[in-house]
Parts: sequence; C-alpha cells; structure tokens
Amino acid sequence: MDCIVTLNPKSVLDVGVGFGKYGVLCREYLDLWDGREEYSQFLRRIDGVEVFADYITPLHKYVYDNVYTQDILLAADNLDFRYDLVLLIDVLEHLKKSDGELLLRKLSIRHGGVFISTPKKVSSQKNAFNNSYETHRSQWTKEDILKIGKTWFLADDQNFIAYLGKKEDVENLKRRLFLNRTKKIPLMPSIIRLSLPLFRRYRRIYHRSH
Repeated sequence: MDCIVTLNPKSVLDVGVGFGKYGVLCREYLDLWDGREEYSQFLRRIDGVEVFADYITPLHKYVYDNVYTQDILLAADNLDFRYDLVLLIDVLEHLKKSDGELLLRKLSIRHGGVFISTPKKVSSQKNAFNNSYETHRSQWTKEDILKIGKTWFLADDQNFIAYLGKKEDVENLKRRLFLNRTKKIPLMPSIIRLSLPLFRRYRRIYHRSH
C-alpha cells in the first residue's frame, strides 16, 4: 500500500478481487485519506475482475465501481478503459505460465503499470471454496517477470513483489519511495534542508569547471 499510495493512481483495476481486500484498502488510502473528508464521495475509479461470481457480495458492489465477472484473459481484451494501475495480487500462480506471460504483456502495454505479488514457493492447491480457479498452476521466478519489461522488486522473504511499468515510471517510484522513507528518519528532514544549499553551490562550481 505504501507503493500504491506513492503511485497515487486515479484509476485501479484489481484482478482476482476475491474477498475485496485490496479494493477496500485502495478506496480507504486513496479516497478517504486525500484530505477531503468525504466518506462516500469517491473520486477514484476502482474496478475489479473476478471470474468466480459466487465471491461477489454487497461489499464488492459498494467498494468497486465495476466488477467484471469473467476470466481476466478475456477481460484484458475487452476492457475499453486505460487504468493507471493494475493489481495482480496472488493471481499469476493460478494461471498457466504461457497464459500469465501473455496477460502481463497485454496489461503492461495497455495500462499505466502493473503491481505483482506471487509466492516464491507455490504450494500444492486444487479447488478451494468450490472454485476450480483457485488451483495453483504455475511457479514463477524473478527472471520470468523481468523478461516481460522494466521491473522493480521490493524486498520480501515469501513473495516476489514487483512493479512493472515504463522505465521512467519505475525510476520515479523508486526515487519517491526512497525520499518518503528518508523523511521518516529522525532529524533527516533538517539534515536535508541544511545540506541543499551546499549541494547547489557544489553543483554550480562543478558545472563551471566542466
């Protein structure tokens, strides 16, 4: 969520919404925490895709603007909207590797960025909750994701957590996260503020000499 808030997307597509957890979190962090203090006047577009219609509850209908109850491999071709951010949280392991790679390529081309999380060690899982789509079908590696496009990985022991997007967007996210975390270090904002004049002076001298 730190990354999602930093990206500050105006529109989000949550693929495989399940219980709706990330829809709720995105709605809270992006709409309720934006300073307007409007509890139900949502400004962001947050849509979901869920192939298993039995998962859909009144919660989903409140949190999401639209929930598409179809296979994401079909939905990816039918969507007529470009999302700033697509969430693929615990989704890739439920697809065949070839289908997952095709999906990532389509989403990364047609939308602003893709946020991915998939287990480093996928467990053996068949049907769950009477839903055959819960079956685990593939194991992903860091290299599998890297070959799709420009990707930045967050440190995590259990999962590959990555942001896939344009090079400038990936670099911008890394820089902004670094600055945000640096500001949380005690006295660091004061140190940065005091150091900036010295840095600017050094830069001017450097450019004059070169």
